[in-house]
Amino acid sequence: MFEEAKQKLRGSIAPIVTPFHEDYSIDYATFENLIDWHISSGTHAISVTGTTGEPSSLTVEERIRVMETAVKKINGRVPFVPGTGSTNHQETLYLTKKAQEMGADAALVIVPYYNKPSQHALYKHYKIVADSVDIPIIVYNIPGRTATNLHVDTLARLHEDCPNIIGVKESNKDFEHVNRVLLKCGRDFLLYSGIELLCYPMLAIGGAGHISATANVVPGKIADLYNTWVAGDAQKALDLHFELMELNDVLFKDTNPAPLKAALGMMGKIKPVLRLPMDLPTAELQSEIRDVLQHHVALTDEIAAKG
Repeated sequence: MFEEAKQKLRGSIAPIVTPFHEDYSIDYATFENLIDWHISSGTHAISVTGTTGEPSSLTVEERIRVMETAVKKINGRVPFVPGTGSTNHQETLYLTKKAQEMGADAALVIVPYYNKPSQHALYKHYKIVADSVDIPIIVYNIPGRTATNLHVDTLARLHEDCPNIIGVKESNKDFEHVNRVLLKCGRDFLLYSGIELLCYPMLAIGGAGHISATANVVPGKIADLYNTWVAGDAQKALDLHFELMELNDVLFKDTNPAPLKAALGMMGKIKPVLRLPMDLPTAELQSEIRDVLQHHVALTDEIAAKG
């Protein structure tokens, strides 16, 4: 039943930012423009309201509207994989069911943050969520943001017991861990890198692609990293991996998506606005971002710095 999804949910799944106006309301027109830009740049699939989309700064109603706006704008041109996870179990259930109602191709469900659930509790949480829908579920493991690491054995048990849990986004710097995901879950399990410097290495061990925040800035290059690998040009993919390294590094010198939104502001793609408690990086870091960015993209004269 989920074999078709396993084939089409590959490549660069871009986790798009949520643009705001200066008054902190959501800028839906700019959001739609970003989606068109990604698709025309070769992005293989679109994700919204994941970490990069500032979901914890959005109300549930806003998350739903962002998802609805995205699915209408995408209009079946590429797969749609919204982030539906939350620290709240019932909210996660509600958002995941809404994603199915909208026709999403899969749901990206983060390990609940702040609560620090046990492995037993995580299994129960994901099992109930997976059983509540018929769409594919991609688990999202990001221990640096959630304070909890989903163990490989727990993930393997979930994969065995829930046919629609077909993959995992691993924002996990433990490369031994991600190797063991494919060992325990099977090499047809969809493994996505959420760590920019591991996008290429994960492809090398059999990964399905990447969900990389850097795709917001250079969507074509992030898509090409996958394209060149699957085309059999490992050397070109490796060259691109190293070409992107400086950009990846500077975009994570502050908490994502703060540097990213500063960069997109410099590119004229969005108003560089985040909702508190997030904010733009310091003027010093923004200057550094601009210095690196100019080697990869065209910039406007405006700089986002607020001091």
